[in-house]
Amino acid sequence: MTPPHRPATNGRRGGTRRRPAPRPADAWLGGRRAVAEAIRAGVALEVVVVPGARSGPLAEVVAAAAVAGVPVGERAADELDRLAADGQGVVARVALPSELGEAELKAFGFGPDAVVVVLDGVTDPQNLGAAARSAEAAGVAMLVSRERRAAPITPAAIRASAGALLHLRVARVTNLTRALQTLQGTGFTVVGLDEDAPATIHDDPAPEGRLALVVGAEGSGISRLVREHCDLLVSIPMRGKVRSLNASAALAVALFAYVLPRGDR
Repeated sequence: MTPPHRPATNGRRGGTRRRPAPRPADAWLGGRRAVAEAIRAGVALEVVVVPGARSGPLAEVVAAAAVAGVPVGERAADELDRLAADGQGVVARVALPSELGEAELKAFGFGPDAVVVVLDGVTDPQNLGAAARSAEAAGVAMLVSRERRAAPITPAAIRASAGALLHLRVARVTNLTRALQTLQGTGFTVVGLDEDAPATIHDDPAPEGRLALVVGAEGSGISRLVREHCDLLVSIPMRGKVRSLNASAALAVALFAYVLPRGDR
């Protein structure tokens, strides 16, 4: 019998590779905007507010929960803080959105002008949330990131996204370059944001049709292998003394100044 504290092996040296622990099916999410989006997205399982909130600033959230058939309870503020820090008087237990894998990415029914955002090594939940907020606001079809060394969908990331991660499809893949090849095989042009690229987002229009926009981690940018799999590299011109933007800010600039104007041509 294999000892409970020792992983079983498959007969090869070193044993089997450990699988990441599964994400919980649901979690507590705090904040008025995030809870309101959870209700809108149909993933709120229950809402809890501080006493008196039903007739105060949170009345609109309580009313939306009632219309959606989501049960609403009351607890003291310190109890809410134990469920979700700084919940602003309201928290919700939500079903965390399911993540797609490589097989689903390949089979996904993208539209002819779909835009996909690919995050290469973004590990900060706040950056993930901010990037997702910009992506969802711009009508992006999907967010793609790595399984390892990348921020997962957590309540902190959902809150940072103002609830956008509850509406946006997310795929997490083991091999980002293979995912880019999959997208290219289904008609996507892959454009990487690279601060050293000689061409800027203002030099030429963004390619027509399906487009995948790749954003790297702050500081390191997109990795070498990912850069090599891009069809085109573009930079964001800077006029000030600061030479770069963080990942989420760079994404927002590129989406609204480079990608969205395609429909105006």
